[in-house]
Amino acid sequence: MITRIYTGPDNQSHFEELELPPPGAEATDLLQAAGIVFRSQEPGHYIDWHGAPRRQYVITLVGEVEIGLGDGTVRRFGAGDCILAEDLEGQGHTTRIVGDVPRLTATVPLE
Repeated sequence: MITRIYTGPDNQSHFEELELPPPGAEATDLLQAAGIVFRSQEPGHYIDWHGAPRRQYVITLVGEVEIGLGDGTVRRFGAGDCILAEDLEGQGHTTRIVGDVPRLTATVPLE
């Protein structure tokens, strides 16, 4: 399961669950990517309202993050969770590193 964050017609970010690979398939088609970036952020690190800088997958390898939306929804993601960030416009979301270990991510920008 992948969680998609996208901008809705209300100009707000929303969550949507995507089933990957699609039902009945063993794998997705090959997706084009621009590269990969590994990032480490310390517990307590907070990024106020922002949108995704580009369409990208963000895979948490270690640690935990809370993603907040404008409607007050907050979801926690940990090791093994994958987010498809597509909220390129609007208010965006907040990001807070939680727990007691740094969050290590692999970010894959999509072409």
